[in-house]
Amino acid sequence: MAKKLKNYVGGEWVDSSASVYTPVINPATCEVLGECPESTYADVDAAVKAAQAGFEEWRSTPILSRTQYMFRFKTLLEERFEDVAKMVVEENGKTRDEARGEVRRGIESIDFATSIPVLMRSDGLEDVASGIDETTLRQPAGVFAAITPFNFPAMVPLWFLPTAIVCGNTFILKPSPQTPISMDLMYEILHDLDLPEGVVNLIQGGKEASMAVMEHPGIKGVSFVGSSPVAKLVYETCTRHGKRVQAQGGAKNYIAVMPDADINASVKNIMGAAYGCAGQRCLAAAVVVGVGDAYDKLKDELAKQAQGLRVGYGLSETTQMGTVVSAAAKERIESMITKGVEQGAKLVLDGRGVAVQGYEAGTFVGPTIVENVQPDNILAKEEVFGPVLAIMQADDFDDAVDIINGSKYGNAASIFTNDGKYAREFKYRVNAGNIGVNIGVAAPSASFPFGGQKESFYGDLHGQGMDSIEFYTERKIVIERWL
Repeated sequence: MAKKLKNYVGGEWVDSSASVYTPVINPATCEVLGECPESTYADVDAAVKAAQAGFEEWRSTPILSRTQYMFRFKTLLEERFEDVAKMVVEENGKTRDEARGEVRRGIESIDFATSIPVLMRSDGLEDVASGIDETTLRQPAGVFAAITPFNFPAMVPLWFLPTAIVCGNTFILKPSPQTPISMDLMYEILHDLDLPEGVVNLIQGGKEASMAVMEHPGIKGVSFVGSSPVAKLVYETCTRHGKRVQAQGGAKNYIAVMPDADINASVKNIMGAAYGCAGQRCLAAAVVVGVGDAYDKLKDELAKQAQGLRVGYGLSETTQMGTVVSAAAKERIESMITKGVEQGAKLVLDGRGVAVQGYEAGTFVGPTIVENVQPDNILAKEEVFGPVLAIMQADDFDDAVDIINGSKYGNAASIFTNDGKYAREFKYRVNAGNIGVNIGVAAPSASFPFGGQKESFYGDLHGQGMDSIEFYTERKIVIERWL
């Protein structure tokens, strides 16, 4: 029988007041894994009240004591590492290795949180005037929340939760209703830490719960990861209600390949960037720009390597690419491929209609490559969020930079080259928040902010790194004189 999920509020598992439950479906087997409640405003309000009630005790807990919980959290998560990774595969559809990598990157964020006692320290100055000293203090700000996406159900919440609570805040998480069970498992682990009541809370649900988080006056700030249209809505709604907000949106990530690059090695990197997690990540390679003579060799090698990828159920250790997250996602991706071809793109490799023996009902889309893609083609302009790679041709380096900067998105961009001059110019001129040089997936480590520009990010302070500590703390200036 499928598990009926609960919320976690004030240190206890509680039933939602929801009257509607959404099935959580394994996209490869179509098995119903659980039922996710469509939690209500009342559920969010209960979580906020619990978080507010727990805030004063938690903020006054010594920071080294708060940090000790993270060491214990990491230990317990390591013990259940394979359980969490397996659930990511089952509810999201990615491969086992991808899921393991996701959980490992999440643990890196816990590691970063253990450094906060050093990073949260402030500065001061004696005798700023005669007999007067001036210092800055960082203090926790209150109740924070995060609304997180389906594509990294274990990792993305850990970008926010550990840093928020070690900084002294209390926290509410609202995960995607498509992949909620990974966080259900994570909160089982958090429950075993015996944190004070109200420090961490979990609200399952969809639109109503999300709107309640954005509008509730008791929440100080909201972190979001998802598509750009929704990120913009989150930003506008949260700021209208006086909240801090960091809203990370979608992407159309370009990779330039120069004629001097090692084509075989470059394509091996591009394979992982384009088809890892079935293209369902905000750092996925979406468009490869072959510069000058690189184009034909690049196209041939991309087709050669992509058609050899093994598509299948993610729990099989031999699978190299799993499913997309749902039947609706499969239909949308295949529709975009069709539209791109109607607009003049030419198929090099068609992943529509792929079937996997034993999993014929699964939501598989195979690796897809299209060429003759012009800047106004939907496959050059809009985020597909699937295993679709477009190839464009640039006359020279300057042309490639113009093509990349012409995108409305600015999440990531990469260049493959052995020429330091091109690499430096690329870093200097390309308008994207995460830049890769001979790197297919320009993913920052947990101690660096996750960049994003243009329509890929709404807000001032990004997730991760020092930006996250700024986001989760208030700076207070203390000016004092003793007579």
